Amino acid sequence: MTEPLAATRPYAEVIGDPIVQSKSPAIHGYWIRQLGLDADYRAAHVTVAQLEDYLAERRGDPLWRGCNVTMPHKQAVIPLLDKLDPLAARIGAVNTIVPEGGGLVGYNTDAGGFLEPLRPYLAQDHLFRMARVLGTGGAARAIIAALAGENVMIVLAGRNTEKARALLNELDPGGEHHVAPLDHFASVTDFPFDDRKGCFDLVVNASPLGMEGQVPLAFELSHAPPGSIVYDIVTHPLDTPLLKAARAAGFRTVDGLSMLIGQAAEAFERFFGVAPPRDHGDTALRGLLIA
Repeated sequence: MTEPLAATRPYAEVIGDPIVQSKSPAIHGYWIRQLGLDADYRAAHVTVAQLEDYLAERRGDPLWRGCNVTMPHKQAVIPLLDKLDPLAARIGAVNTIVPEGGGLVGYNTDAGGFLEPLRPYLAQDHLFRMARVLGTGGAARAIIAALAGENVMIVLAGRNTEKARALLNELDPGGEHHVAPLDHFASVTDFPFDDRKGCFDLVVNASPLGMEGQVPLAFELSHAPPGSIVYDIVTHPLDTPLLKAARAAGFRTVDGLSMLIGQAAEAFERFFGVAPPRDHGDTALRGLLIA
């Protein structure tokens, strides 16, 4: 475990293995500076074997305000906590830990962060809401729970359809959702979509495909109904092949920084007791992160 600098003022941090790629210190550090807070935000490299000792040490630190949790610890931390927020319990994953009431409480801000850029659309009335979610890994858990809570029917695509069905049954057992093999969406379709006026259609890449070092996501845009929003949670590169193709085809798009900044904003307020400054579209912060 990376030894922290001696704390002289309140601080929060992000933990994971690896951790060097995390953008959380840049995001939270920017907000701290903008608000002029007497606080810090750090990154700590914590392995699975070190996780229990890390939390035990932080419990006794009066300056520690909590931590964000990234891979591979989002589920491993759960038995080490004193309490789970109901949403985190439902999702079965924690990405934010805060000391509250003498104990450690786990939250999940990924769901709210994912929904944040979709709120203007979800505030409207729709005849029908449908999302094609590609990927069944850890990120998909929060996304499925978030969409199910907004009355969105989900088609969950994965390499293993049994895993996809089990995930849907766990997270929204009463929902009328469907599964499909991931490669179903790789081939051109001539499916005649009906009139989509009054409908909300979403395509989400919840997988690491398209990330630097990974193969691109094979998604044929003929599977996206007219008027769909195409949302890719990958942040490196920010403008993924999927987003480029969707934009060129005239679809609205949402990139991975939207979810990342949204989930960080909710965590920041829990850590420091004040909402972070959000300008128009987080323009300045985005410029810092992609510089």
